[in-house]
Amino acid sequence: MKHVDEYRDAELVNTIANKIKALNVPACNIMEICGGQTHAIMKYNLTSMLPKQINLIHGPGCPVCVTPANKIDKAIELSRSPDNIVVSFGDMLRVPGSSIDLLTAKADGADIRMVYSPLDSIKIAMKNPSKQVIFFAIGFETTAPINALSVIEAEKRNLENFSILCSQVLVPPAINFILSSPDNNIDGFLAAGHVCTVTGYNDYLPIAKNFKIPISVTGFEPADILYGIYAVAKQIRNNTYELTNEYKRSVNKLGNISAQNSINQVFDISDQEWRGIGIIPNSGLIVNEKYKKYDTEHRFHLLNNHHSTKNLCIAGEILQGRLKPNECPVFGKQCTPENPLGAPMVSDEGACSAYYRFKN
Repeated sequence: MKHVDEYRDAELVNTIANKIKALNVPACNIMEICGGQTHAIMKYNLTSMLPKQINLIHGPGCPVCVTPANKIDKAIELSRSPDNIVVSFGDMLRVPGSSIDLLTAKADGADIRMVYSPLDSIKIAMKNPSKQVIFFAIGFETTAPINALSVIEAEKRNLENFSILCSQVLVPPAINFILSSPDNNIDGFLAAGHVCTVTGYNDYLPIAKNFKIPISVTGFEPADILYGIYAVAKQIRNNTYELTNEYKRSVNKLGNISAQNSINQVFDISDQEWRGIGIIPNSGLIVNEKYKKYDTEHRFHLLNNHHSTKNLCIAGEILQGRLKPNECPVFGKQCTPENPLGAPMVSDEGACSAYYRFKN
């Protein structure tokens, strides 16, 4: 398969790993932002191919994991009305709110439906004109264009029974936030290739410069990830701090202008709550004034109630790279994929899920 099999080639992977070892890099911590990269690292046991002084830590790059509990609570509250249909991606259904998850609400009789695309929720709205259809719009910059297009399509069709419950987050402000913490221990970053496919990488250039930290835009196959680690480790050894693009087959400096235009047409930038982390300034997207009637929170006059979700889960520490999943005292015990105490054990991009599946 083009652009997949060649990046899983064992000989190529071993060659890159040997180049990393030959760098003789000092002890360092490199954070991969994307949960997809975390799963690839664990699946292919890439850490075993690295010198011991390179420590990979995991960042907040799982959109399900960082969706705040109060947004889930709002979706559950809306689903309890017989006049509403709540539509969501499948991995959101099992993420706990402040008390229960959407799957439990569905089992209790709520009309909650799983889709693979937000445009499917448009079809549901067209087929159910007497119901209000609420799409739970989550994700990073990768999902923002298609979520924006669902709003644009709803306007084109003059749909009065469709809206989105928006929990869109942005990666560069999260990196800024993590690096601004006085106790951060990060020496380099692997940036998410699919995000940069949409946005380009201009926003990462000042981060590398201001924080004096190397960043590599990286893909998701074993060779991709090792290329990114090599690029970052080489800069750490040389005491340089620039951005390199190791995912040139998909990413360019400017990104996908058409996708960016769709995002800018529908959304404004706003402060955003990240689950387990807190409010990160200018790190989210909200529906702008032009499309306000398609904003679920505006349509239903929902309040921003923040409920405590304290339990044994240490997701906040994991999402900021301070601890690893297997350092959690309840990992694989009270907390499993069948009985998750927190979002990182639920999502296919969650770090805890990756550790449980490939390392437990």
